[in-house]
Order: sequence, then C-alpha cells, then structure tokens
Amino acid sequence: MCFLIRKKSNFHDQNINKSPPLCYPCSPKITQVSIVINFKEKANFIWSVADLLRGDYKQSEYGKVVLPLTVLRRLDSLLAPTKSKVLELAQKHDGMPENALEAILNNASGYKFHNKSKYDFRELVADADNLARNFSNYLNGFSTSAREIIEYFDFGVQIKRLADADLLYKVMKEFQKDDLDFFSSLTSLEMGYIFEELIRKFSEISNETAGEHFTPREVIELMVNLLFIPDGEKFTKSGIIQTLYDPTCGTGGMLSEAESYVRKLNKKAKLEVFGQEINHESYAICKSDMLIKGQDPANIKVGDTLRNDQLSGEKFDYMLANPPFGVEWKKALSEVKLEADTMGYNGRFGAGLPRINDGSLLFLQHMISKMKQPNDAQNGTRLAIVLNGSPLFTGGAGSGESDIRKWIIENDMLEAIVAMPDQLFYNTGISTYIWILSNHKSTLRKGKIQLINATSLFVKMSRSLGNKRNEISKKQIDIITKAYGDFTENEFCKIYPNHFFGYSRITIERPVKGTQEQGEIFKQSKKKADSGLRDYENVPLSEDIEDYFAREVLPHVPDAWIDHTKTKVGYEVNFTKYFYQYKPLRNLADIRVDILKLEEETDGMIKEVLQ
Repeated sequence: MCFLIRKKSNFHDQNINKSPPLCYPCSPKITQVSIVINFKEKANFIWSVADLLRGDYKQSEYGKVVLPLTVLRRLDSLLAPTKSKVLELAQKHDGMPENALEAILNNASGYKFHNKSKYDFRELVADADNLARNFSNYLNGFSTSAREIIEYFDFGVQIKRLADADLLYKVMKEFQKDDLDFFSSLTSLEMGYIFEELIRKFSEISNETAGEHFTPREVIELMVNLLFIPDGEKFTKSGIIQTLYDPTCGTGGMLSEAESYVRKLNKKAKLEVFGQEINHESYAICKSDMLIKGQDPANIKVGDTLRNDQLSGEKFDYMLANPPFGVEWKKALSEVKLEADTMGYNGRFGAGLPRINDGSLLFLQHMISKMKQPNDAQNGTRLAIVLNGSPLFTGGAGSGESDIRKWIIENDMLEAIVAMPDQLFYNTGISTYIWILSNHKSTLRKGKIQLINATSLFVKMSRSLGNKRNEISKKQIDIITKAYGDFTENEFCKIYPNHFFGYSRITIERPVKGTQEQGEIFKQSKKKADSGLRDYENVPLSEDIEDYFAREVLPHVPDAWIDHTKTKVGYEVNFTKYFYQYKPLRNLADIRVDILKLEEETDGMIKEVLQ
C-alpha cells in the first residue's frame, strides 16, 4: 500500500522494503483504507436515522436513541437464525427455575444470551398500534446479562419519549429495514469500528472535551503487537489460558484486538478479558460485545476505577489502557488520598500523587498494582499504556510525578517508550506516547530503557475524522514493532541505562552579606544562608555531586556551598533532547537573496493597491 511520511529518514528507508517481522501474526487480508470506507459507510447509514429526531431531541441527545437501537439490532440479527428453536424450548420448559432455563436457551441460541419473547424487530414493526407495549415485552424477553446492558442505556425512558412524540414507529421502521441486515455478518472488530464512529459523531456535536477520546484501531494494533511480541511462543502451547485487563475499557476496542491477536496465534489458546468503564453507554456497548464473542460479561464492570476498583485484589497477565489525557481527578481526590495515606505501597498509590489536573499516572500505578509477581510458575505481567507528554517530564525532583517515575524506573519496570505522531486521535491533536512496562524483563533489557521516535511514521488521511488527520499504516506498524523487537540503536532508536534518566537536585546556598563601612562580609561564627541568593542545579546521577559543584559552580560563586539535607533525586524523560538533530543556519547570502525577492514581490502588490 502506498503511504506518505512527514520527512524522509534512514529509519524509514532501511526498513520499508524489508519483510514484516515473523514473530507476530499477519493482519487480515484487507487493507486499512477499505476497512475505513466500509465502517464509515455503515455508520453514516445508521447516523442518518438521527434526522428523524430533529426538533424533538437535541443533537446531543441523539445517541440516547441511536446507540442502544444499534446494539439491539445487532443482537436481534445474531439471534434470528435460532429464534424459533429458542421459543420452542422456552415453551417446553416453562416453569423451570430461571437459572436452569437460561442455560438451556443460551445453548440453543449459540451465544451467552437469548431472547424468549415472541417478538423481534420485524414482528414489532408489523404491529404499529401496540409497538410501545410490545417493545417492553421484547426487552424483558432478553436473558439477565443482556437486560442489564439495556438498563444501562436507560432505554425504557426513550421508548416512552419516542412514543409520545409519535416517533417510535418511524425510528423502528428504519432500524428494521433489510439495509441493516449486515449486522449479522459483521465481525466484532468491524462492529467496534461502527460503534466508535457513531460515538465520535455524538461526542463532537455534544462538545465533549478533548480528554473524552477513543483509541484509533491502528494505535491499538500497535500496542497489542508491542505487548505480546516477546511472549508469542507462549501462546502456541496447547490449552494456554491468560488474562488481560483494561481499567478504562470504553467500548472494548483494546480487549477485542488483543483477543483477535491471540486467536491468530493459536485458535485453542484462550485470553480471558476484564475491564472497567465509567461511561454507562460505553460500558453497555462493551458488555454486549463480550456477550456476542462468548466472553464472560461479568468480567466487565461499571464505575470510576480510581474511586472504586470493581476488580480489587485481581491480578492479570497482561494489561492495556488509554486513560483520559489531562483530565482532573478532583472527584476521586478523597478516596485516592485516603488510600495513599493509609495503605502506602500496600495500596495502589504508594509511589506518589500527581497534580490534580492530570490523573493518568494514577491509572498507571493502579495497573502496576495488578501485576502478577514472577515466580517459577508464572512470568509476571506486561502492560502497555498510551499517555500524553506530561507524565514524561512534568514535576521536578520530589514532586508526585517525579517520585512515580523514580519508583517505576528504579524498580526496573519501564521497558520502552514509543513517541507517536500527533493528530492520531479523534478529539485531540496532541502528541502521544506508548509506555511498555514489565516486571520480568529479558536479560538483554534488564537495567535499560528503549526509546523509539516514530513521530515521522504516519499516513496523511485524505479526509479528517474530527481532529484525526493522521493514521499509521500496516507497514508502519510493522516497522515500529520490528524496531522494538530488534532492540538495536540507530537514529530513531536509543537505549539508555536506567540511571541515565535520573538526577540529583542540589540546593546551592550563599552567605548573607552586610554593609559595614569597609564593605566587608559580616564575620560570623557560622554561615547564614541568604534565601534571596539561593539557587538549584540538576546533577546527572552518573556524575559525582562534589565534582560537578567544583567544576560548574565554584568558579562563578566561590563563597557558595551545598545544603545536602535538601538534595532530592528526580527522574524525567526528555524525548526532544535525546533525538535532537542540529540543523545548521542558512548563510547570510541566501537569506539576503530571499529578502530582496520578497521585497520585489510586495513592492508590486503595494503599487497595485495604491493605483
């Protein structure tokens, strides 16, 4: 597939024509462009139903109708082939205890859910006069797990509202059309694309904040590659069962992509997925997807992960997350601070608390608390998380952010960071970084951190999707994954020892000075520091503090000294500094020619204006 990059690079040129890495499975034989066109067409068709709601619903409310009906139509289409069999068994076993009956009917439907109501979408539309009443009967006919999904959409309220506005039949008729029969043939991945495109549209017209964003599928694919590539051989073993967790699972995109990856490696391998989501609609969509795919829907929880961990005490083999960027955690302040103060490292937030305007490092600590400890029976845990630039460097030595970075790096958990192109996300154009953490690094990676600068690897989209103007092609995903797997330094890949990112922040004091007639320094038995002359220096951990002080400070201020009681150790990661490439200034002659040329052009324009 032909693709563009922002600038030519050796990293790109050296790898673009090589075969993709063989240590992870190939993607489906369908181009990224065709997927985009396919899901956008289908999402736009569904979106067109919202036109019926104009006047009776605000634009920001369209999702309350379209999203649950999309889920219901999907479930209805999947259950259609076994509908008659389920109804026959429901009648045959009438009076049986509910739990036993659900098991029988789920088995008959072929999924972990069923609907024993005599109605489906076609039957509902066929009886327009009793549509609202019959619709309630239809919803109550779903099995327990499916009913819970519908309850989180709070769709019963919308049925009444639509009926009162004389819109229920019109909307249902649109969703019942044969044009939407494609719902039964969609894969979970394709359905995920459609859900996220619909949610993106609703988010845009609702003026959602930049932090309320969804992870593009190509970013998820890259994260999954980086997460699983070292353990690919593990999944080829017969009967292997592993667990994966996403604390901000949204509509379940990361869970679905990870499960798909494992199935490509070994159809008999099992990846049990878990997640928690704060938004009720996203939670309902994610849970419906888990139902359809045969996962245990009870593994998906609803609620604020920071305030109330619904999977407390659980540990997982793998984790993925895209927590909200730059979003305040003020609502969770009391619960988080209480846990940090009372439990320390026995809780989730012992390493430190970041400033209130960005809680992403809290999510990272939360995930680390759910790592399995490596031993003879297991390999520990790996996790991948996408963050903005702030967690890399915000906060000086002794701050919450720096202390969290210090704890992660000094415990040798940070394996790699990948700098991504900007404008990848739907609702924000900011730069992002993928962090890979592990508590069982390979011998080669122990005590080291790999940095990959992939900011120049992107495809310019022909049409923007919100703030998303760039995407990463399949070939570029392979290039980044190979760079990570090769673990070899080049212009776009740097490898440093852990201590490289640390520094000692020293406090430099100078004495108080007087104004005697002779203008001499006051003679004192003990030095007294002048706070107005106080200064600070960051000394790399690789350097001796006293040597640095003698070389860099004393020649300029010979009366200074270090107050060692105030020395603090901090850590930061500065991508710009490590990958900086010097560009020589243009010579004056060339600049002069350009200026003169501009003067000639503007002079002609000024004359035209004056005439």
